[in-house]
Amino acid sequence: MRQHAVRYALGLIVLLALLGHAARFYQLGFINRLDAIIYDTKVRLTMPQNVDDRVVILDIDEKALGELGRWPWGRDRVSLLVRKLFDQHGIALLGFDIVFAEPDDSSGLKVLDHLSRNELKDSTQFQSALKELRLQLDNDGRFAETIRGRPVILGYYLSGHSDGVSSGSLPQPVLPEGSFTGRSIPFTVWNNHGGNLEMFQKAALSGGHFNPLVDFDGISRRVPMLAEYKGQYYEALSLAMVRAVLGQPKVAPWFPEERWFSSKGYQGMEAIDLPTARGTLRIPVDENVAALIPYRGYQGSFRYVSIADIMADRIKPGELKGKIGLVGTTAPGLLDLRATPVGEAYPGVEIHANLITGMLDGTIKLKPTYVLGAEVLLLLFAGLVMVLLPLLSPLRATVATLVVLLFVLTVNLFFWHYGNLVLPLGSSLLMVLALFVLNMSYGYFVESRAKRQFTELFGQYVPPELVEEMSRNPESYSMDGRKAELSVLFSDIRGFTSISEGLTPDELTRLMNEYLSAMTDVVRKNRGTLDKYIGDAIMAFWGAPVEDAQHARHAVITAMAMQAALPALNKDFAAKGWPEIRIGVGINTGEMTVGDMGSAVRKAYTVMGDAVNLGSRLEGITKQYAVGILVGEGTRKSIKDIVFREVDRVQVKGKEEPVGIYEPVGLEGDVGKAVHEELKLWNQALRHYRAQEWDQAEVTLLNLTRLAPERALYGKYMERVALLRKAPPEPGWKGVWKFETK
Repeated sequence: MRQHAVRYALGLIVLLALLGHAARFYQLGFINRLDAIIYDTKVRLTMPQNVDDRVVILDIDEKALGELGRWPWGRDRVSLLVRKLFDQHGIALLGFDIVFAEPDDSSGLKVLDHLSRNELKDSTQFQSALKELRLQLDNDGRFAETIRGRPVILGYYLSGHSDGVSSGSLPQPVLPEGSFTGRSIPFTVWNNHGGNLEMFQKAALSGGHFNPLVDFDGISRRVPMLAEYKGQYYEALSLAMVRAVLGQPKVAPWFPEERWFSSKGYQGMEAIDLPTARGTLRIPVDENVAALIPYRGYQGSFRYVSIADIMADRIKPGELKGKIGLVGTTAPGLLDLRATPVGEAYPGVEIHANLITGMLDGTIKLKPTYVLGAEVLLLLFAGLVMVLLPLLSPLRATVATLVVLLFVLTVNLFFWHYGNLVLPLGSSLLMVLALFVLNMSYGYFVESRAKRQFTELFGQYVPPELVEEMSRNPESYSMDGRKAELSVLFSDIRGFTSISEGLTPDELTRLMNEYLSAMTDVVRKNRGTLDKYIGDAIMAFWGAPVEDAQHARHAVITAMAMQAALPALNKDFAAKGWPEIRIGVGINTGEMTVGDMGSAVRKAYTVMGDAVNLGSRLEGITKQYAVGILVGEGTRKSIKDIVFREVDRVQVKGKEEPVGIYEPVGLEGDVGKAVHEELKLWNQALRHYRAQEWDQAEVTLLNLTRLAPERALYGKYMERVALLRKAPPEPGWKGVWKFETK
């Protein structure tokens, strides 16, 4: 794991940085933008996109302005509109997304009052006539009387400008100052207001602000259900209208305080609970006591009725009966168009309509303060999984990333759809993608370079699959010299001199290339390390640089595979007119020195030591016994599942201690009964031979020759028996044959 320490450290840094953002220790603007984009996308993908006919938008549109004149209209016309809506069409509730802040002087009453106080103050007839006309000309008074006693909710706006000037009258606060003493709730706080004329506000059933909160990117996603103004608390227009639908009182107390809070000891507010005849209507709010606007769809998710059509009686009776009416405007010149997740020029009045139906249907998403805990836990879980990517291959790392990504998305969408809960997703997505890119980039630009260097270093000796295995933990491998028990193999072509003399240089080159390629493939397929070519000879070893607990077995399997490959190779050579090739192979197992050895000019990764020299001697004496493969005692003792024929006990040149030499016959499961019987007879011949029982040895060897005439080894021993008859060995001879040449 140490080779991945840098990647682990970088991954943890990314994770900790994002955890700090999720835990609100600091805020990273680009993640907030990403969360906003994701939220808007989820809103658009999951909104029902159907028309809710419970709420009707009474539109001051271009058509109305064209037929009724520019805005503002006279209060007499607005009074007529209200009477038509209630008396003629039977709407249930009417809300105004506009402010009646200025008196209406269009009737001329103000001029007549001036005359009555000055030029015509002594005219009894004028004063009498004015008294009779006042009720008809007092448009504001008539409007106030029109809305009095009717379920009309007036709108007003609040402002955060500290140097602004307030105007108009506000309704009574729904909760007085001190309602939340002892609780730390970050309400939206306003400094100024723009309200309706006092006579209108007193006459209306209630009032509510129509201020959405504009987020950092200019998008309206929330509306404060309760806002703080001069220490008191005022409700939103949509909330005031819903409470009117439920028949609740205009001001506090609405209900016991404990209904505000969803859990004991929690200082924030999760929801506003409104008691109804059927139970409790819960309105989820966020940490600022603002409700997320539950957009039903793009503009047009509610029925729009032009006020021009109402005033001209073009609306059929009963079409608006029992509806909740919202008077607002879509005319661009009246500046009530807002940027929202579902449109860049979205009518503000439709925001209130969405909130009203969302409250009544219970579809407002919940985003309390404690969701940051869920975000932190999810981020931590996914992050710890992603930090472990360096342990995986690129393919598995990609699959793991996709699984984590799918898990994060599934959890987020599950809570969105089934729990109505908004969980931030930006940090988790960014973390998963950032750690994936980081690990893939680091692996490509840093570790792949190290692997390329590693491959260049060992690739000429070690099979590609072993280089790949080594490159996963490069610090575990070194070309420095060390002692280890290994197995070495030497192979040589028999009679190579005569073969080379019978071929042209070009033919010899091609023959050697094909032969060495075929034999090298066998070595590599059996996890061998190719040491060198020595003319026609091949040197290879097992157990380094990659440890191999079965190095002796793999070396012997390789030797048998090399011999097995010769018939097909010779058949191809014969077709080309080339001579047949036979080889001898010597293998020995023992302690050797392995490492990068050589001079300042040239080095090679090789093995040295007495065990290596013995392997070379064994290859050299294979022709003395007419066998293809000879292995030393160390190799024979290391292998359990290969049947061997003991060939002799020898003392090779340069060594004082005699060693047993063996010929591999085959894997245990592949050697038949007849071969085992032959081996039993051969072992009997060896016992007679070493006991200097020449007659018995000769008879046994004759039987073996008749049993296996192709085995030249038996003939070699018969020759040796004949020689020893004539020149008996010295006393104490134990059957060891000495070789005076290499």
